[in-house]
Amino acid sequence: MSPREDVATEPLPSTDGYRQPDVDVPALSALLDGKYADVRRLARDNLVAHADLLTDAETLDWTAYRERVKDVVLALAQTGQTGFGFAEAYGGGGDIGASVAAFETLAFGDLSVMVKVGVQFGLFGGAIAQLGTKRHHDAYLRDIASGALLGCFAMTETGHGSNVQALQTIARYDPATEEFVITTPDDAARKDYIGNAALHAELAVVFAQLEVAGEQHGVHAFVVPLRRDGEVLPGVRIGDCGAKIGLNGVDNGRIWFDNVRVPRAALLNQFADVSAEGIYSSPIENPNRRFFTMLGTLVQGRVSVGGAGINASKVALTVAVRYADRRRQFSIDDSAQEQLLLDYGQHQRRLLPLLAHTYALHFAQEVLTEQLHAVFSAPPDNPADEHTRRELESRAAGTKALGTWHASRTIQECREACGGAGYLSANRFAALRADTDVFTTFEGDNHVLLQLVAKGLLTDYAGAFEDLDQLEMVRMVTGMAVETILEKTAVHTLFERIRDALPGGDQWDSEAGLLDSRYHQAMLRFREEHQLSGVARRLKSATGSGLSSGEAFSRVQPHVMALAHSHVERLVLDAFVDKYRALPDGDLKATIGLLCDLHALSVIEADRGWFIEHGRLSVARSKAITRQVDDLCRKVRPIAVDLVDAFGVPREMLRAEELLG
Repeated sequence: MSPREDVATEPLPSTDGYRQPDVDVPALSALLDGKYADVRRLARDNLVAHADLLTDAETLDWTAYRERVKDVVLALAQTGQTGFGFAEAYGGGGDIGASVAAFETLAFGDLSVMVKVGVQFGLFGGAIAQLGTKRHHDAYLRDIASGALLGCFAMTETGHGSNVQALQTIARYDPATEEFVITTPDDAARKDYIGNAALHAELAVVFAQLEVAGEQHGVHAFVVPLRRDGEVLPGVRIGDCGAKIGLNGVDNGRIWFDNVRVPRAALLNQFADVSAEGIYSSPIENPNRRFFTMLGTLVQGRVSVGGAGINASKVALTVAVRYADRRRQFSIDDSAQEQLLLDYGQHQRRLLPLLAHTYALHFAQEVLTEQLHAVFSAPPDNPADEHTRRELESRAAGTKALGTWHASRTIQECREACGGAGYLSANRFAALRADTDVFTTFEGDNHVLLQLVAKGLLTDYAGAFEDLDQLEMVRMVTGMAVETILEKTAVHTLFERIRDALPGGDQWDSEAGLLDSRYHQAMLRFREEHQLSGVARRLKSATGSGLSSGEAFSRVQPHVMALAHSHVERLVLDAFVDKYRALPDGDLKATIGLLCDLHALSVIEADRGWFIEHGRLSVARSKAITRQVDDLCRKVRPIAVDLVDAFGVPREMLRAEELLG
């Protein structure tokens, strides 16, 4: 359907009969904290107990800051907060969901502490728990959970950051001594940016190319000692990464291995093993599938980082909204009193859609955490199937990307919204901005992660997601009839489904109510499925014109990224709408509905050019959406402070005394 330019400008929807919801802040906080309220409360209490670190971090030198962060991490371990993800048999809580909730909450405080906790208990401990077997669990997990054994996660290399399959560190098996020999062949293969490595790690989980009897078996993980009694061991060389933009309480380092020998039992052998005689075996025959299965077990880190970014946004918004509710500037009439910043329409536009997006991402993260917990808590005799695992990995990649980009945007906007005061270190924005900046690139560069999301969408119908690399995926898609993809995405039947769900028949996108959540979901669903079929068409066309698979993918990459972004935005909206619909009628539901409408229409407004280009939005209706967003901002304004208070960021974590009074 083409946009109807002759339609009269749609009037602003009537607000007659509108009643401002009364926000019960404790009830809203309880909704946000969810099933892990006690875990989040423990984490908040622990943050308050170490609140002075936020101030001390600005005056301590590197060495003192790093040691102080380590001491706080060890203190947190003694409370049980950091061990929720480990099995009860090893002193943990046996609850992956609780582990993510505790980690996310740490983002309210010093982020160096949060990252060091993630490295020690999530990456290092998680790798041993998920990739190792009982012999490794018995040997290490209890000491890891208590903080008695500090370690690091040595995956990233200088020359192969995101391309883990191409890592160059070698682990060659020597059957004569029943040992693996770990070697760094050149500087491009050095392990780089490794948290905990520069000073504190005694042990490392090292990812290396396994070679047995001259045959390569791909990337596997090994437990490799780095230090004994604080001294670096022979054959190991460690360098300090030095000053970083932020997170300088974390001792990131570089590691080289010069023929370091470790026993055969050092191989984390959940998915593959090597016999004493040098026979390689694995229950997963396909090497690509084996690799993706191994990496899939480490998805918790990606989930946690996304959640941390969302929670860091809550800190920034709490400061900025509260400041805007007390700071006055300029008079708008003849009165002597100046206007509150938050009463200005533009200031509302700057902050309140971001507030709505933060709520949306919070509930999307909640769904993701539930999926993570379900997959990794499944009994051994009834594990999650491959499709469920792949869905988790895709959702984790996409939510992490959107959540961390949202943090960068939100923190910067909040800093600017606080003017010169926001530029003072004492008001938290300096540390928040610097420390979260890396979130967009660690645990996976966001652009690479979105390509993984799109790859899953393109290949899911072939049941081959885990078995295909990027070029194989392109060959498969371009070798199929485009009509097959259209049938899978059901774009050609989407209009019929929307017409049945919404009033307006064939005119659904011009006659549905702007505040109808079914309309919001239909618009995002249409965009996603249209882009999916479009990427498939472009891949087929590019290869048909003589381009190689690699060239074809490179040429359509911007469309691939747009598809993945649209897919994740649709998942986020679905999570928000589901949360709203599940609530009983009342002020709490009305509050969440108000935010959900603001989030959805802001997303549509931000991409209105695409919707207009593709005939789903008239110019008149586009203008009506903009006016509706303005109206929603005005409705959110009276409860904005309540909405940020419900995040539950401890006052000690906000600091910002000059801003908040």
